[in-house]
Amino acid sequence: MIPRRLPASVLDAALVGVALLDVWAHVDTGEPLRLACALAAALSLLLRRRLPLLTYLLTLPAVLLSDAIFAALAALYTLASLTPRRTLLAVCAIAFTIGDMTSWPSPNFDLSDTSTWITLGYTGATAGAAVFLGQLVQTRRDLSLRIAEISEVRDHERLLTDQTVLAGERAQLAREMHDVVSHQVSLIAVRAGALQVGTRDAEVREAAATIRRLSVQTLDELRHMVSVLRASGGRLTELTPQPSLADLRQLVDNSGIEAELRTDLPHGLPPTVQRAIYHTVQETLTNVRKHAPGATTTIRMSHEGGTVRVTVTNTAPTRPALPLPSAHYGLVGLHQRAALLGGTVTSGPTADGGYHLRLELPAEGTS
Repeated sequence: MIPRRLPASVLDAALVGVALLDVWAHVDTGEPLRLACALAAALSLLLRRRLPLLTYLLTLPAVLLSDAIFAALAALYTLASLTPRRTLLAVCAIAFTIGDMTSWPSPNFDLSDTSTWITLGYTGATAGAAVFLGQLVQTRRDLSLRIAEISEVRDHERLLTDQTVLAGERAQLAREMHDVVSHQVSLIAVRAGALQVGTRDAEVREAAATIRRLSVQTLDELRHMVSVLRASGGRLTELTPQPSLADLRQLVDNSGIEAELRTDLPHGLPPTVQRAIYHTVQETLTNVRKHAPGATTTIRMSHEGGTVRVTVTNTAPTRPALPLPSAHYGLVGLHQRAALLGGTVTSGPTADGGYHLRLELPAEGTS
């Protein structure tokens, strides 16, 4: 079976080989300085995965002194595929364009000549193509990772849903067997015992004794089956306990976000209010992780005048987020949950580029 991708070492060796061919075609062996810079640029491609910026900087002298530019383009592409810093990429592309336009040590850069502008556009387009191709590869890689994460989460949610449905069906079946079937079999056993004691007919007494004995055996088997249904599956089939305020600290610590939790909420809030607060913080942290990577978050909770207030604020992202389609069902669900409890949810961007969400609920929300 043919592999879909070449091994990294083979690809790096191939790039170095092409760069050396570029040196052989464009650099004269009688020019030791240019030859040394061009060879150094070609061999530096072996470092492009671990030190992409340094590799690109090592290729610039070859661009300034010779026409062997393949190594610099390969290094620029690698840098664009590994870094999200677009300003840095723009500076590197401009440096390549200026270096390729300038012929050292005797620079000839006449802006009044039309051919100079044509060459400038061609060289800039060449550098831009390397940058855009690298950014495209980076976006494709990030999108593949995100799709894999979404698929994994979806499979996990489907598994949890199936387990929850199965646990609910088993619990309902156990209740019905305990409350209905066991009750009716008990009545049969009691009536059969009464008939056994009250009749004078030997055949009826024997039949009633048989019915009573079988009823008792059936009750024992039913009790055993009920216990098996309630315990079968262990933790996988048990209904997940509803979260409360006691679980907030663990939620924040495991969110993968630099977050600060400040709360002075009293104990004994209704379970519905606690669940609404938990799910609000959970959804907000999820949105920060998706749409504001690198941002810090502050969570404040207070209780004043019979109203619980929760404010979640995050700073501006420090890294670009990958744009993905979103139906905003999470925020819609938070608004609906708050409205059912007589509360409100407001949200919007902040002046510094961040985002804030505020939840207000009556402390006596229905439980």
